[in-house]
Amino acid sequence: MAHRRPTLADVAAAAGVSKAAVSRVINDAPGVSAQTREHVRGVIARLGFRPDSVARALASGHGDLIELVVVDDPSVFGSSPYYGRVTAGILQELAGGTAQLRVHVVEESEAPALLAKVAESASLGVLLSNVSPALAADFYARCDRVVTLGPSAPGVPFVDAENADGAYAAVQHLHATGRRRIAALHGQESNPCAEARREGHRRAVRDLGLPDIFAVGKFRRESGYELTKVLLAEEPGLDAIFVGCDLMATGAMQALADAGRRVPHDVAVVGFDDSVIAECATPPLSSVHQPVEQMAAAATRALVHRQLAPHWRCVFPAELRVRQSSRAVEVTV
Repeated sequence: MAHRRPTLADVAAAAGVSKAAVSRVINDAPGVSAQTREHVRGVIARLGFRPDSVARALASGHGDLIELVVVDDPSVFGSSPYYGRVTAGILQELAGGTAQLRVHVVEESEAPALLAKVAESASLGVLLSNVSPALAADFYARCDRVVTLGPSAPGVPFVDAENADGAYAAVQHLHATGRRRIAALHGQESNPCAEARREGHRRAVRDLGLPDIFAVGKFRRESGYELTKVLLAEEPGLDAIFVGCDLMATGAMQALADAGRRVPHDVAVVGFDDSVIAECATPPLSSVHQPVEQMAAAATRALVHRQLAPHWRCVFPAELRVRQSSRAVEVTV
């Protein structure tokens, strides 16, 4: 008990009553004798139990929950524009109603235990982000009120963007501006969105007769920086990079600047997401737009209105937004 926060079940066990009785005491509900009520309150004080305000709202019938579960480094959650846009989309859909949002951010090693706990207590439903297909399938077997952000296991409802088509359009654009040594920085292979973007890049270079030059890392600025340094050493003649996310692309652009390569004159760059980072980059970053807020809102709406069924999906277009980082450059003689 000294090493973790006491739960309602701990109070019930220590007091020798049911969890329902403890809940009635916490919420000042009828159905418990004055003697039992006083006894339970004493146990609560002794254990230092602090009831979750959201759980109390649920227990008293005054609210419902949408839960967002993100499997990632908490520091990345705080700094990534993608997660901020997801949260904004959920809150936009919940605005004006009584439902509340609860966010869980956990490392991969802690994900199975958390997902098992959330599956047992889910209210309106759960959105899963960056959760592996195996964990998503296990969660869906326990709780069918779930939508994943991006495809996961067969049958699990999801929202997504046309990732492969967006990547294909990015490479086509770079080729149309005269680039012929087009490299790609892909996200981790366990990420379905990263895999779809990789497939779009592969299809494009195959159709255009280009070499398949790529590196695989994580959707992190640091990863983009390090991978670009490696690519420049291995492929000094590269003249364009398609990057699987904007955050990664900022690292790539920094590495190019440190190497004395000008963007777009020497190397053109296109990212993916079209986040605020793209417009604020120097030069402004071309990027494939995915409507993250609309995707998160659509997933939330489907949960709130109970529109889900096995194999439910909602897929949005991914459109290239061209900015200075990949514009055609006139060659002066």
